[in-house]
Amino acid sequence: MSITFKSQATGDLFMVQAHAESLLKLLGKAPAAKGIIEPKDMPAALEILRALGDEVAEDEGASAADRARDEDEDKDEREDGGQREPDFLGERVSLRLRAWPLIQMLEKAHAADKPIVWGV
Repeated sequence: MSITFKSQATGDLFMVQAHAESLLKLLGKAPAAKGIIEPKDMPAALEILRALGDEVAEDEGASAADRARDEDEDKDEREDGGQREPDFLGERVSLRLRAWPLIQMLEKAHAADKPIVWGV
């Protein structure tokens, strides 16, 4: 399922429900079926979302080892003349990156003094 954030200042923003609920909880909003972020609340929301860390960083050591292994495999395949398809399935996306579209929406809605709503 997804949640659609709407504002008169921007286009609609569709987000996977689990990710939207995580962001709403950070903002102190109950992940209810309907909700609103008023323009007066947007500076605080922006501050919270901009301060998000990169939760994927805990796997940094494993990622470095994986990158080294992948580089070796790529080198071997280039030497053999083969091509390797990129593997994006193992990549994770941090909550900070998932918040970016909502941050942009908040900035535009705040500048236009328009609320953001969902579930309507």
